Parts: sequence; structure tokens; C-alpha cells
Amino acid sequence: MAESDELPDPPDSARDVFPGDAWPLARAYAELLAGPGVVRGLLGPREIPRIWDRHLLNCAVVAEAVPEGARLADVGSGAGLPGIVLAIVRPDISVTLLEPLLRRTTFLEECVEELKLSNVEVLRGRAEEFAGRRVFDVVSARAVAPLDRLLSWSMPLLREGGRLLAMKGERAAEELAAVAQRLPSYGVDTAELVTVGHGKVDPPATLVRAVAGRSPARSAPGTRRRRKR
Repeated sequence: MAESDELPDPPDSARDVFPGDAWPLARAYAELLAGPGVVRGLLGPREIPRIWDRHLLNCAVVAEAVPEGARLADVGSGAGLPGIVLAIVRPDISVTLLEPLLRRTTFLEECVEELKLSNVEVLRGRAEEFAGRRVFDVVSARAVAPLDRLLSWSMPLLREGGRLLAMKGERAAEELAAVAQRLPSYGVDTAELVTVGHGKVDPPATLVRAVAGRSPARSAPGTRRRRKR
């Protein structure tokens, strides 16, 4: 595995966020991001100094919101953030990386093989293509799309009571407020802002957590069921 001279040393908090067997995997994945990930255009070269703080640690703390043994789909996985990171820090969960672009799925498959992640599968395609075909407990997403589109793609993938964990950062409250009146039409039961990573990352990561109610696959946004007479 090629080392990157530009990759900074991990912060002291990294060992707490990636305990035990997760630590060497996190370091190896950081090298893959800084090397092949940058060469192939999945990550910009300016992100190399921020790989630990902005990317790996910020994604790893999302695991606090993932139930034990969950089946998780990472929508628009890109370079594997947060999907691969969650698989590293939580070997108890199964992770499906959904990504439509071939060059990205190729990179993801190489990462899974290199890191020997037996709890990860890579599927090429858009999230909406798997609605009705696959069902998950959790959907994760980071910098994929505005919240309204993300809800329309993600809710059909979730079982009733499953949750979308959308990493939204500073705009989380604004985006949630913008769709608040339309949440039931997407099949959302409840939605709220949550923060994770207190004492581990600064600032803590902000998520929109939306819990699936009725199936939007049966009742698409903007439609209403007719009452029987």
C-alpha cells in the first residue's frame, strides 16, 4: 500500500474514535483516500490535510446513532464516506454502499478488498432503483442532495421505523424547516436534528434523523389515497 507524504498524523482523539481492531483499518483507509482516492478524483487534493478531522472522524461519530446489528445503506457513497467508515468502526452492522458511477464503485470495491471488510457490499446504481428490492434499517448520506430529494430516495429503502441519518452540517435546521410541512408525503413519521460526537469532534456532527412511517412506495409524494365510498 503506497504511503502519502502529505497525509497528516491523526489527532490524539482518533484512537478513541477508532478503538481496537478499527484503528489499523482507519489508518489504511486514510492512505487509500489520500492516494488512489485523490488520483482518481474522488477526493480533492486540498482535502488531504483534513482527511482525519473533516472526513474520517466526522463520519465515524455517526455510528452513535446506528442501532446494534443494523442493515445500513449508504446512499451516493462516493469514496465511501460515511459508509466504509461506519463499517470499520461498527463490525456488528452490515453496510451496503450504493453508488451509480463506475469509477467510484471500482474504488469502493478495491477498498473493501484491501481492508478485508466482510460486512460490506458494493452495489452500482441509484437509490431509487433499489426501492422495493432491498429493505434496510438505516440509510446514511453525506453531501448527496438537498433534503427533499434525499427523503424521496431514502424512505422507500427503509422498513417501517427505520431511520435516515443525513449529515447536513450548518444547513441542517434550514433544510429540515423547508420540508417540515411535506414530511408525511415522503413517508416520514418523525424528523429531528441530532448531534453526535460530543467530546470527540469539534464541532459535533449534526444529523437530520428521519424515521420512516408508512411506505412511500405505496403513497408517493404529492399523491393522496382515494376514500372508499
